[in-house]
Amino acid sequence: MGGAAIDEKWGSSALETRCETLPLTPFQSRIAAMLAKNRSEESYLAGGAALHFLPNSLRYSLDLDYFHDSEERVASSFKADQLLLKQNKISCSVEIAQPGYIRCQVSAGKDVTKIEWAQDSSWRFLPPLFAKSLGYVLNPIDLAINKILALAGRDEARDYLDVHSTHQNILPFGAQCWAACGKDPGFNPTSLLEILRRRGKYHEEDFKRLNLVKIVDLHEMKQAWLVMLSEAEEFVRLAPPEDLGCLYYSKKKKQFFQPVSFIKDNDRFVHFGAPGGVLPVFRENL
Repeated sequence: MGGAAIDEKWGSSALETRCETLPLTPFQSRIAAMLAKNRSEESYLAGGAALHFLPNSLRYSLDLDYFHDSEERVASSFKADQLLLKQNKISCSVEIAQPGYIRCQVSAGKDVTKIEWAQDSSWRFLPPLFAKSLGYVLNPIDLAINKILALAGRDEARDYLDVHSTHQNILPFGAQCWAACGKDPGFNPTSLLEILRRRGKYHEEDFKRLNLVKIVDLHEMKQAWLVMLSEAEEFVRLAPPEDLGCLYYSKKKKQFFQPVSFIKDNDRFVHFGAPGGVLPVFRENL
């Protein structure tokens, strides 16, 4: 099956190295580094800016997204970040402010970007990672699974593009869909794939609105999408129903992966999410 599997290269030390090549503007990088001191495991960088530090990223993020576990945390984080921006002579103009979500335009001279502070579920597969240049960042596994659910919830070319990228660089598409049913139990693999099967009907104009690293080939992407869907359907057909919503982890390879069969395997461990995220625990129960 296609796609790469995530492993120890996504630890905090490796994340710090990748920060040097973040697909951010110099102004965004400056803001992210400035606000890093205010980040915590309950207030972390997520969204496109966090996702697109990954190698082979196809697009650049237009804003900085900080996720939080509660409305109260959104409010307190915004207040602290707003003060820090003001102290550094960065203008912060509120565009939207409501419980659990605040969006601002920040600027200094001709440099402009947007920042969003938002509430998200505390339920995730892994704890956030720490990088000195960014503070806490949502783990790539959770970023990938969030993208699956985002694409299911909205028909956006950017999400479609991102799911292709996470399939190739983080975890195969089928394993992401299987795990996504753990984060959103309202889905089962059949219903989720049925929605995702309707995606992929995009035109060149849809991608011209994005800040891309390179021009995408719509035909190649569509063919890859059909293969991803087919492989995902086969995977969920074989996977044990009692494992629904899990990730699979190899202790020997030290990585999450998408099994190609489900015969007894003492190196295939199930990993479920939890509030705050947890590291894999190895129990010989397969």
